[in-house]
Amino acid sequence: MISYAALFFSALVAATLVPMQSEAVLVALMIAGTQPLAGLLLVATVGNVLGAVINWYLGHMLARFQNRSWFPASPTQVKRAKAWYLRYGRWSLLGSWLPIVGDPITVAAGALGERFLPFVVLVSIAKSARYVFLAFITVPWL
Repeated sequence: MISYAALFFSALVAATLVPMQSEAVLVALMIAGTQPLAGLLLVATVGNVLGAVINWYLGHMLARFQNRSWFPASPTQVKRAKAWYLRYGRWSLLGSWLPIVGDPITVAAGALGERFLPFVVLVSIAKSARYVFLAFITVPWL
């Protein structure tokens, strides 16, 4: 049970703007072989999607403060993010698994008013596909 909790926590934090790697924890647990693979994939995916939901919520809440001097993005950065998101739309959420740009995409989606259900569906597809792919390339080596 502790291994599931560690995996969930690492996946959740890794999906926020805090730098962390959940893949290493998942691979270590797959190598240990003490938990079923399906359970590990499910826990990692749920944790990672929940982390993305936190980003969406933060973006949603922060958007109302974008005219304040302490806002973390300049008006130019906000304008650029809006233009990028409007160009690629919600389908850009399929890139939410990507390092460096994936987490800001989920924040931008919340800030730009992406509806919650399509957000969760697309992010879930992206995040689960990443973990399944990781398992696909790792399991043959075990």
